[in-house]
Amino acid sequence: MPKVSPLMIAPPLIFAAFVGLAFVGMYRDNPNGMPSTLVGQTAPGVPERGLEGFPQTTPEMLVAGEVTLVNFWASWCPPCRAEHPSLLKMNAEGFNIIGMNFKDTERAATKYLIDDDSPFSSISFDPEGRNAIDWGVTAPPETFILDAEGKILFRFAGPLIGSDCEQRFLPALEVAMARTLDARIVCAKRD
Repeated sequence: MPKVSPLMIAPPLIFAAFVGLAFVGMYRDNPNGMPSTLVGQTAPGVPERGLEGFPQTTPEMLVAGEVTLVNFWASWCPPCRAEHPSLLKMNAEGFNIIGMNFKDTERAATKYLIDDDSPFSSISFDPEGRNAIDWGVTAPPETFILDAEGKILFRFAGPLIGSDCEQRFLPALEVAMARTLDARIVCAKRD
């Protein structure tokens, strides 16, 4: 009986392993979701630098006593530009949105906000992207929902547009708003 070389068996085994990983990945709870280790924790800090001509974000603004959105964006990012009308609409509806501009130039970011209007209540500027690393941001845009005490409730990677936004982000935002409203009612009853 001829002896089979281990090199003949290795390629089919490697292929079978890849097929198995792909199969498991397709049937997990949310194959498009990216888990965040920060959900349930207090939000990381903010850069000490802002964009000239716009309100600077301070750490206290993350604990605003209301639901706050923290949006990581850049002027060179096409998906950020695509979601910009959604952010303007949310701002017009009264949502507190903090902008975290990163890996950008101050000139380009400022021009973008002047030309297209700013949806942000305050802005931090992180040209090297160091603060984005603390938040676990992989690529812009990413939006975090914070509760009234500054804890991260939800992380949304990608632009706030289309069915993905409607099916994942908006329900999470509604839950956060309901929790904040419930907390205010409880606090009002104690007084």
